[in-house]
Amino acid sequence: MSEEAALTSYLKYLSLEKNYSKNTVVNYGRDIRQYLKFMKGVLDAGEDSIRAYIAFLSRQRYSRNSSVRKIVAVRNFYKYLVKTGRLAKNPFAYILSPKEEKKLPNALNEAEVESLMSAAQGADFSSLRDRAILELLYSSGVRVNELAGLDIDDVDPVNGEIKVLGKGGKQRIAPAGSVAMNILRCYIKELEKSGHTGALFVNNRKKGRLTTRAIEMMVKKYAMKAGITKKVTPHTLRHSFATHLLDRGADLRSVQELLGHANLSTTQIYTHLSIGKLKREYDKAHPRAIKE
Repeated sequence: MSEEAALTSYLKYLSLEKNYSKNTVVNYGRDIRQYLKFMKGVLDAGEDSIRAYIAFLSRQRYSRNSSVRKIVAVRNFYKYLVKTGRLAKNPFAYILSPKEEKKLPNALNEAEVESLMSAAQGADFSSLRDRAILELLYSSGVRVNELAGLDIDDVDPVNGEIKVLGKGGKQRIAPAGSVAMNILRCYIKELEKSGHTGALFVNNRKKGRLTTRAIEMMVKKYAMKAGITKKVTPHTLRHSFATHLLDRGADLRSVQELLGHANLSTTQIYTHLSIGKLKREYDKAHPRAIKE
């Protein structure tokens, strides 16, 4: 089997069996093709060749996280080739990857969140929709692609919950606050006047599902309108959701479940943002922290 046929088989496996998103599969394919081009199509590479590839990534001045992502993509490709009997061993097995840089996620403070929400005012359909999106992103902590994929039937206004399809095709129930739910009820009522019964968030013509890109641009627009100088994206609201929960005493494992994280270590990065809470607890509890 040629290297391209092996790659095609692997990408199909990621899509159909592992339920990876389309974007993830495309990125994997791009990274692996870059590696194969460097190796001139040779799959059965030696450790020296692989180290030369890692040095090549360094010379290209990719960020450390980008280099790690590329190496992991190729390493997993080789695992698949060994698993399916196309190769006898994984040449990446004893190659150490550089560690990812842990960047603290950007978050808004509570006053900035209020300013952002207040910026989306208006009685027309698009303003009501935009406010519902902003409130739901912040009150539920869902990812932007999860929000874009919601249908009207995924909203349970009685229990204040939404049904979310997360990474790897895993479904979870996410609570949403009463403020978000009240606005969602008004929005859905307007949406159903046109006879629409499918996608929850639609374009101004009430026809097609709103894209993640459109949601990202909308969030950016209202952040500018609110006078917020930080870079604000839908993910910023997810970060703010997690940070504010921890600041107000939420349990880390509960936040992990709410965010849909498979590993607690992914959630732990938010504890760095909650250092203010930790300092307050320290000042309250430690005998040497007591101020005279």
